[in-house]
Amino acid sequence: MADAILYGVVQKIIESLGSSTLKQIGSIWGVKDDLEKMNDTVLAIQAVLEDAEEQQIQNHQDEHWLMKLREVVFDADDLLSDFSTHVFRRKVMGGDKMAKKVRIFFSSENQIVFSLKMACKIKAMRERLNDIAYNRNNFHLIQRPLETQAVTRERETHSFVRKEEVIGREDDKKAIIGLLQDFDVKENVTFISIVGIGGLGKSTLAQYIYNDEMVNGHFELKMWVCVSDVFDVKTIAGNMITSATKKKPESLLMEQLQDELLKILDQKIYLLVLDDVWIEDKATWGKLKTLLLDGKRGSKVVITTRTKLVADITSPSSQYFLGGLSDDQSWALLKQMAFEEGKETINSDFEII
Repeated sequence: MADAILYGVVQKIIESLGSSTLKQIGSIWGVKDDLEKMNDTVLAIQAVLEDAEEQQIQNHQDEHWLMKLREVVFDADDLLSDFSTHVFRRKVMGGDKMAKKVRIFFSSENQIVFSLKMACKIKAMRERLNDIAYNRNNFHLIQRPLETQAVTRERETHSFVRKEEVIGREDDKKAIIGLLQDFDVKENVTFISIVGIGGLGKSTLAQYIYNDEMVNGHFELKMWVCVSDVFDVKTIAGNMITSATKKKPESLLMEQLQDELLKILDQKIYLLVLDDVWIEDKATWGKLKTLLLDGKRGSKVVITTRTKLVADITSPSSQYFLGGLSDDQSWALLKQMAFEEGKETINSDFEII
């Protein structure tokens, strides 16, 4: 079985390289070919990763190769994360004017300097990955079909979170609950996106809102669906029915699922959370949206996503950009996660670090 962390980071890099934003910026910076070749290289590495993990027990050279691979892969992930964070911050700081075209992000002299530095780093990273990929040929590693890999990016989230586990999101919670209670809308169902980079706590915030007493009293029906990699209308419809009725529907045709879902939603004020949405296809989203419009006036669909393009497609008029925590909030979260519960004193050396 491939190392879950390493394989997950490799998969994350592939997703980043395949994103529409990075492709667009790659064209502007003149590194489109480098990014495409880097993607091909990482895919080639991914294909032999499971075999390398299995063989390292008998072959120390394989183990050494994996150590080198981890180092390069984590550096590549950091590089792409730095870039994504930079772009996201400029979108948030610039608002709608800045978000109209990615090209505008890099119009100033400072951005030209930044883009040149990043282009050099991308080229250097591609060369490092090429060296790793070339060295794999020395070990006669077997390529495994990607569908047999043990770890994928798909994840499962659920609707429950304990109040004490959430730190620093009270203002965000109040703002979104305000949107949920807004009846001054034209359509029966309103779509709201929570947008932010990975790890900010979008799902946790959605859970926090989903379990709020005021929200419970406001909506007649609540449903939670983790979308992740699988944005299939039939699958989502089935999961909505399961969330609403606590029963898994039998193997039904799409028409049967649609009829059952419409009965559940009919004339109810409902809240649906679609967590971790990645789909950037308007046609697919349009098919799903058609199923969601039969709720009573005041129904809401909350979408969590990492990309603004998804938000533009699903909820162009109502987007909430989630920011990071303050230093004090971040420290409180770190203490909660890293230290024993109820421990009041912390080693001063640890606190400095």
